[in-house]
This record gives sequence, C-alpha cells and structure tokens, in this order.
Amino acid sequence: MKRMILPALFLILVFPLTSRAQQDAAGQVRQVSAVQPAGVQPQMTPLQLGELRADILMARKMYPEAIKAYEKLTRQEPKNPTVFNKLGVAYEVWGNNGLAERYFKKAIKADKTYASAYNNVGTVEYAKHHYGNAIKWYGKTLKLRADMPAVYSNLGYAYFDEKKYPEAMSCFQKAIQIDPLIFQEKGDNGSVVQQRGITDPGLFYFFVARTYAQLGNAERTAHYLTMARDDGYQRFVSAKTDPAFAKVIKDPLVTAVFTPVPELADKRR
Repeated sequence: MKRMILPALFLILVFPLTSRAQQDAAGQVRQVSAVQPAGVQPQMTPLQLGELRADILMARKMYPEAIKAYEKLTRQEPKNPTVFNKLGVAYEVWGNNGLAERYFKKAIKADKTYASAYNNVGTVEYAKHHYGNAIKWYGKTLKLRADMPAVYSNLGYAYFDEKKYPEAMSCFQKAIQIDPLIFQEKGDNGSVVQQRGITDPGLFYFFVARTYAQLGNAERTAHYLTMARDDGYQRFVSAKTDPAFAKVIKDPLVTAVFTPVPELADKRR
C-alpha cells in the first residue's frame, strides 16, 4: 500500500532532554528549589532555573506554558539571544510563524553571530515556500558555523524544492558526512530547527539513497531505496545502472530491494 504523502514541512524540535533526562532535570529543579543548607551556594541561578523549567515544558510539548515561561525570561534578560531564540522555536512549533520570526530576529539583533537563529529564520521562510530566501538565510548560518549538519540538511531541502538537485545532493552529502544519521528523527541541539518531510517524498528518498551510496553506506542506501520504492517512486530501479550506486549495488542489502514485492507488482498490472 502506498504510504501517506508527508507534509511539505515537518519540524523536528528535539531538545536535549530524553524521557530519562526529563526526569533528571525535574529532579534537579526540585533539588535547587529546596532550602539550601547554611553556607552552601545553589548550583543554579534563578534565571538558569527558569530557563531549565521552560526547556522541560518544551520537552513535554506543553507549548503555551513554555511560551509564557520564555516570555517571562525575555523580560528579565532583554539582551539574551538564547532565550529569544528558544521563544521563537516555541512559537514556530506552536504554529505562529510570524512571532517565531520576530523573536529569531530579536536573537540576531542581540547577537549577530548567533548562528542558530539565522537557521531558524530560514525555516520560517521555507514554511512560506520562499525557498530562495530560505537558501540565503541558511547560507548566512553556514558562514558563521560550518559544522552544523542540520543546516546543510535544511539547505538541501530548500535546493530540492527549487529543483536544484545537484546542489541538494551536495548539501545532503555534507550533512551525512558530519552526522551519518542526520535524516533520522533526532536532533543535536534544541535551539536549531531541523526540517522533515518533502513535497515529493519518493524522489527525495531516492536522492538520499543516492547520497548514501556515493559514501559507500549500503545499509542506509537500502533503507532509503526501500522507502522510495514503497512510496511509489517507480524509477527506483534506475539505481541498478546509476554510476552513483556502483559502490553498493552488489551488496545483498541493496539487491534485496529489487526483489519483486507482490503488493507493488499487483498495482502495476
């Protein structure tokens, strides 16, 4: 059965708090909130404690509450780019791109070298389908920091939707070289918005498979070729003769993708 088409943009906002980490952080909040013994200094300042609480609310997907907590912090720290940026992220995932962009740009105004905020403005432009503008913002980000795989991935998405496939492939390859698992639903920084999904998922998965193939990663190539096949991209068989797949095409994991699938065969009759 053909899988459901992914939305044009799906934001993965992974704060560095797993379920276990959330428990640990919550315990830290309780510990810091308790009365300290005489002569013992608290481990966190009230502002740090407030930011931690807001981060926990975000991790729990309690977005309105997180927004209120971050807004309070912006009043207490009106020149803190990190807090402005996190407030923008909260608004973006809550669906208010206008306010998200406003606070991302406030973060940039507070610190013109704050790379995460530049990337996040790009994701807002991408959501508007302003791919050219998104490309410009991602480019600004990479001039500040060239070691952010999520930004290369985002730039690849923007080029892909502009149908600039060689540029997209180059960006995806750079993202994978920095983080081989970049396209899995995870993130390495809660302040960086990473895009997921695409308007033409079958073709996109094929391009990702092609990128892994050029890097010699048979397992990931097979994974994304399978996704392209299952999403109805019938030209996935072109991998057999595509020179980009030469390093992995004889690997059993890859050859298994071309074994006839009864369900797909029925659809083509």
